[in-house]
Amino acid sequence: MISNLIQGQAFRSFSNEFLNLGVDAAAFGMGKAVIASSADVNSIYWNPAGLTKVEDIQGALMHAEYFQGIGKYDYAAFAKPINDESTFAVSFIRFGVDDILNTTELIDSQGNINYDNISLFSAVDYAFNVAYARRLPVQGLDIGINSKIVHRKIGDFASSWGFGLDAALQFQTESEWKFGMMVRDITTTFNAWTIDEEEFEKIQNAIPGENQAAPEKLELTKPKVQFGVSKSFEVFRDFNMLTEIDLNMRFSQTNDILSTSFLSIDPGVGLQFDYLKMAFLRVGVNNFQNFTDFDGGSTTSMEPNFGVGFRYKGIQIDYALANIGAASGTLYSNVFSVKVDIGYFR
Repeated sequence: MISNLIQGQAFRSFSNEFLNLGVDAAAFGMGKAVIASSADVNSIYWNPAGLTKVEDIQGALMHAEYFQGIGKYDYAAFAKPINDESTFAVSFIRFGVDDILNTTELIDSQGNINYDNISLFSAVDYAFNVAYARRLPVQGLDIGINSKIVHRKIGDFASSWGFGLDAALQFQTESEWKFGMMVRDITTTFNAWTIDEEEFEKIQNAIPGENQAAPEKLELTKPKVQFGVSKSFEVFRDFNMLTEIDLNMRFSQTNDILSTSFLSIDPGVGLQFDYLKMAFLRVGVNNFQNFTDFDGGSTTSMEPNFGVGFRYKGIQIDYALANIGAASGTLYSNVFSVKVDIGYFR
């Protein structure tokens, strides 16, 4: 089991997938369609260029659970304007599965079962991000860059360190149309793995004749591009609506609704209704996938998402019921987040 975990999770073509989960319950409620409209501390993840809209110190926290509570997903972020033109932000992400049974020494050399030899370990992914955003001389155009350090650890068996960069921009027209683009892993993020040979030997002895070769020690994360268009409307007095359409692009063939050998595109659509910017109702649809049925036909699936939020002065609390992993058929997660704007309390 542990060998499969190491090879299946740590050493795969699509590496660092935990960095694609997303952050902020408000964004999850909109189906993650926020690349163009993101304009707060959470922009450090969605679009660093949006950090230029942060007018004072902001902080954010989020907690979610995955696989019916087996996986814990936590996030914290902080943003502060440097001056009228630029903003600095940092964030921390942890995604972990704790208390996994280590049964590599369950059976001793004489073939006896000894349950006292069972121990526990964790498979944990960490990411530390530092972002910088700046307004450009072109009216309405902002840019942002995000550097990330990634640390992944699978008990005492293996661990890795990696580094990568994201780049982004946002543009707002005079008619308040908003456009955004986020290029993740623009430098091809890498992870260099260190494998404990002694611990790995235990796996080889525990499963004779299987998985004898040590996994590769270097994995790369291909660049991904996200593009979004957003527009806000006044529905009627005191009620407003935010709409956005995003295109999430990978340079590989997948089950996405639009897919070729070179590029796959997964669209996302989000709506947010608000009353006086105090109470929020959100819906979103994403993860459009094509599947081949047993009879040879094809089926298209999608994932709806739902969210609500409330803001009073400088505190905003949001909730979303969403499929955070964007994997069809998996159970939905309850996502909670809070955002604090210090400017309201000065």
